[in-house]
Amino acid sequence: MSDQLIKKIMPLGFNWETSDPFLFCAHHNDHYPAGNANAGPNASLTGRALGYDFTLQNGWRMYHGTRVPGFPVHPHRGFETVTIVLNGFVDHSDSHGAAGRYGNGDVQWMTAGSGLQHAEMFPLLNQDKDNPLELFQVWLNLPREKKFADPYYAMFWAEDIPCAHIFDSNNKKVSVKIIAGQLGESKAIQPGPDSWAFDPDNDVSIWLINLEAGASWTLPAATAEVNRSLYFYRGDSLRIADTDIKPYHFAQLQGDMDALVENGDGGESYLLLLQGRPIKEPVAQHGPFVMNTTEEIRQAIEDYQQTQFGGWPWPDPEQVHPLDKRRFARYADGREEDK
Repeated sequence: MSDQLIKKIMPLGFNWETSDPFLFCAHHNDHYPAGNANAGPNASLTGRALGYDFTLQNGWRMYHGTRVPGFPVHPHRGFETVTIVLNGFVDHSDSHGAAGRYGNGDVQWMTAGSGLQHAEMFPLLNQDKDNPLELFQVWLNLPREKKFADPYYAMFWAEDIPCAHIFDSNNKKVSVKIIAGQLGESKAIQPGPDSWAFDPDNDVSIWLINLEAGASWTLPAATAEVNRSLYFYRGDSLRIADTDIKPYHFAQLQGDMDALVENGDGGESYLLLLQGRPIKEPVAQHGPFVMNTTEEIRQAIEDYQQTQFGGWPWPDPEQVHPLDKRRFARYADGREEDK
């Protein structure tokens, strides 16, 4: 059975392999020290390639940040980002004036569409203890007809994201957090209207799955057309059908078959599911631009050089919000949410 169900098994790196309609998934897992008064690390930055620090040193990376970890202002066009923060916080600022601070289970869904600039910084808010950060950023493609959609940004607060709780025959618990898609009566918050995930016929699912020690669960079949990948990012042992999956590996599965997932007895296991009907269009990518042709990429670069996609209304390319600010979202139309 596993010969038909499991198409391949591969180890995971920093950027995870994905399949159409997804472009990639990055797993950030950094154990930052206590922060300083500017939300940066209260530690020496000597020896780091500041501006491009992707080497794990002392358990953490600065990425493109020079004072605060994260990704200072940069442009996007032609796709969507779904940022799932398991632990820690992210500060969002963009060229449309929108902003937010989110974390500890929150999700940000952003449609870049025709183009915008944004910054994604990781403020170290604790000055008296460590600041662990763990997040996934998933890039979801847009079809040709939606590449120039109006940019869109929404926050899915942790307390609002539906979660299905399932008990197996031994009363062991499985929890499935539904960021996109539907499982039984648990249906995700609606993404932006131009998202490939907006149409349920596209079968896009983004799920966080947690299995108690010794729990088993059958991932229900979808359709033969979908691409489906299950990422085992934390735990000791896992079996899919009759095949052992090593920790920090992923399995690409046949979409129209049920998949029995069995956790070992050594502790909880954590998985990410990415699934969707493929867009089946050419992909041309150059850094932060994802289009269908190289000519469209050249046009995106030229448009950005000429317009800056609205410019940068913030005083700092590494924009962070006040240290005492709680979770919030401010949208380009002036609406605000405070948590």
